[in-house]
Amino acid sequence: MRTENEAEAGPAEWIETGPEDATAPVRFDTKIAVLLRDDLEPWQRLNVTAFLVSGISTASPEVIGEPYEDADGTGYLPMFRQPVLVFQGTKETLTAAHGRAQARSLLTSVFTSDLFGTGNDRDNRAAVRAVGKDQLDLVGIALYGTRNAVDKVLKGARMHP
Repeated sequence: MRTENEAEAGPAEWIETGPEDATAPVRFDTKIAVLLRDDLEPWQRLNVTAFLVSGISTASPEVIGEPYEDADGTGYLPMFRQPVLVFQGTKETLTAAHGRAQARSLLTSVFTSDLFGTGNDRDNRAAVRAVGKDQLDLVGIALYGTRNAVDKVLKGARMHP
């Protein structure tokens, strides 16, 4: 039997909101979101976002769509099958969102300020492992779960400009 938290973080599904044809809009019942601290430099925002969403793609393969192909038959890698929304907030907003995400057992990836000083995955993991979850100096988190659960976690955050 699933718990309430497991139901909130359940698998990705989409709902067609129009007639069953190729032009009908698609609405997902899940959300992929990134929350960045609002004091990051532009290059840091891009770097953190790229790292964070890679965690979502590996933990939830159902969020990946089909491979792409152009008119000449050249193949390209598949990407997320749904939009990734990027938000920003203060350090306090990020800390509160992290706590709410953990309480809801949402799939979450983290990026701490310490990771700007490392240069590889082993050192990144060691830097996070060295600090308790309530003391992490978060600069970004990525979330995946039902729209409603993710929206509740992001309370107080605003869309990235």
